[in-house]
This record gives sequence, C-alpha cells and structure tokens, in this order.
Amino acid sequence: MELDDKICYCFHISKRKIVNHIRIHEPIRVSQVSECGGAGTGCGWCIPFLKQCFEQTGGGRSGSIDEMTPAEYALQRAKYIRAGHGVPPAGAEPPPDDEKGVD
Repeated sequence: MELDDKICYCFHISKRKIVNHIRIHEPIRVSQVSECGGAGTGCGWCIPFLKQCFEQTGGGRSGSIDEMTPAEYALQRAKYIRAGHGVPPAGAEPPPDDEKGVD
C-alpha cells in the first residue's frame, strides 16, 4: 500500500496521516494511534494494520500491509465486516459488493 491509500475506511484516514501522527506524536502504546482521527475505533478492521504501522515506524520492520494493493485491502475489510467482526459507523466508506466492485 502507498502512503495516500486509506487504512481506516470508517474515518477516511490514510496511511500517510497515520505514519505522520506516529512520527510527530511518538505514541508509547499502539492504542494511542486511535488519537489520529479515531482510527481503529469504528469496525475494528484496521487495528492489525495500525499495529503494523506503529511497529514499522518505531522499529523499521516491514510487514504485509506494504505488499497489499488498495483493492486487496478493501476486499479483506469487506470480508471482515461480512463475517460479523465489526460494524462501520455512519458515514464510513461502504465495503465493495464483490471483487468487481473495487477500483
């Protein structure tokens, strides 16, 4: 994923915003990343990816989020929501209907 791709679809927060938030505010715990526009407090799908961003920014480790395309990320989120793991808040970007519905 690129820096301008969305990580948190519920609150429309890009990877760039999250990385910059971590760099500027230097959170001690990954849970403090939610202070970046509420990231991770909607459906919950992005929490593992917020953890990866936190670890990458602090420890310089690479992770699987950089290997995903935005379309793959959106499809995985849709599967997560449809499986009943989270409910996006009002105003969140709706999940794509199927693989054909992703840009």
